[in-house]
Amino acid sequence: MTSVSHEPSRMVPERRRWVLEFGEREVWVALAIVVMWLAVLFDAVFGPDIVNTNGGGTNTSAVPSAVAVAPFAFLGTWVVARYGFRRDRRD
Repeated sequence: MTSVSHEPSRMVPERRRWVLEFGEREVWVALAIVVMWLAVLFDAVFGPDIVNTNGGGTNTSAVPSAVAVAPFAFLGTWVVARYGFRRDRRD
């Protein structure tokens, strides 16, 4: 008795969903750094100024508060980039 063999099954390539593509570690690290610096930008534009006056009130100076926030964003960027973009030996 003769049997008819079926044609081989075709492999359909899996589509990568955008969630998986967006889940890459480097993308999240870059997004965290961008958000830190956007916080500095919005603080510079909309935040209050640091105002200094002398004892008599005759001499005042104002500095944007972003000057005080930017060093923390720099340190945060340094730490996040160092540990987020690092390649393990397994990779």
